[in-house]
Amino acid sequence: MKNNGVRLVLACLALALCINLAHAQDLRFTASVQTTNGFSMQWSNSVAGQSYTLQSRDRMTNSIWLTLDSPQPWPTVQTQWSDTISSTQLMRLYRAVAVQPATRGKLLSSNLLQSYTASQLTSNFFGQGLPLTAQYGVKWYKIVYETIDPIGGRTTASGGLFLPQAVGKGVPLFSFSHGTTTLTNSVASNFGQGDFLAGLVFGSAGYASVVADLLGMGSSPGFHPYLHARSEATASVDMLRAARRYCASNSISLNGQVFLAGYSHGGHTAMALHRELERYHTNEFTITASAPMAGPYDMSGVELNDILSTRCPPNPYYAAYVLAAYQSVYSLAPSWDDLIVSPYATTIPPLFNGNTSGGTINNAMPACNMSSILAPAVVASLTTDPGCPLFQALRDNDLYRWKPVAPMHLYHCSGDQDVLPANSQVAYSNFLAQGASQVQLIDPSPGASHGGCVVPALTYAKFWFDSLKQ
Repeated sequence: MKNNGVRLVLACLALALCINLAHAQDLRFTASVQTTNGFSMQWSNSVAGQSYTLQSRDRMTNSIWLTLDSPQPWPTVQTQWSDTISSTQLMRLYRAVAVQPATRGKLLSSNLLQSYTASQLTSNFFGQGLPLTAQYGVKWYKIVYETIDPIGGRTTASGGLFLPQAVGKGVPLFSFSHGTTTLTNSVASNFGQGDFLAGLVFGSAGYASVVADLLGMGSSPGFHPYLHARSEATASVDMLRAARRYCASNSISLNGQVFLAGYSHGGHTAMALHRELERYHTNEFTITASAPMAGPYDMSGVELNDILSTRCPPNPYYAAYVLAAYQSVYSLAPSWDDLIVSPYATTIPPLFNGNTSGGTINNAMPACNMSSILAPAVVASLTTDPGCPLFQALRDNDLYRWKPVAPMHLYHCSGDQDVLPANSQVAYSNFLAQGASQVQLIDPSPGASHGGCVVPALTYAKFWFDSLKQ
């Protein structure tokens, strides 16, 4: 009982500090109740029309604020919350973050960028080394829509929509998630290289093809929260909604099927999207099949161990990008000097400005031993303290502690040195252990590198999707 009392006081204190800071004085903690399986709390707010994101942290460690899981989509408009916790979590602190509500998936604008005939696309594909024949012409649009930021507040995002022409029947929705880019405009709403091509390929095969730019990319403001699972998922869900609204307003028939895929960073996004749709949006979308490809699904295990190793990865900037994104989202440390050693604390962060290529950032980093850029105290805490901020942020973005329902094929080539294949092996093993019977792990081109696996993986996924497409 003593522990419970301490925890109730701490919960009250935490909720007295509720934010948005501009409206902290308007939020008032009103009740806290210990339940048989957790903790229930209520608060009041004199400001009307707010939404709330609930977060928690461990009182006994130097941990970060983490958004709580919820049986409903977040943020919530309710002023109450029930959290299921164990007896070992009695020192948990809570805070409610008041945010501006969003009309998620609201279509703000749509612009036709270009039209392609089937013969133009076929010629284009062959020129790209893809022996594909386009079945349909495609119209390429840029759409801008309303969504939420990493804390749940209203923001906007953009993406590419690739619609097949003269199909004569309803078509499925297909979401493709793009790979790593540090260039703000290298996305599907603006000739985004390979991801733009994937949109055209599936559009020409009779899919309403959707490629979200994600937050901080394209026309979206702010810093890109790279490999942040929650915002990847919410931005992608809302892109699907916006695309569906565009189709409904323009008499484009959809058949109800939904396919998901993505490569590398996009594999992580596709996995996060699959989880989000099955957790919160089964009344809106029924996933037909998903194909996450070569993604870093085990951030706190495989990826962390790789960062702490002496290996020389092909693209060192990936690790720095994660640090930059998680510092932005989670406030891991008071300053870069607390995270990264000199001179990197001064030279690396400014490179993530949206205009510097990954290759240029690679040249500014050590070629091997990625942990050498981290402050010694950070390295020490990563190996000894599971409550350290960076470890908690990495674990918050793992994507294998859930059970997929819809069929899923994980594609990963054994020669991948950018995103180690152990990521897919960990996800696959955990899914099987949780009873997910419709998950397969496939090596589409044994021994192929990360770049060399792209076309084989997409080819396998497309063949599988085509076999299921109505």
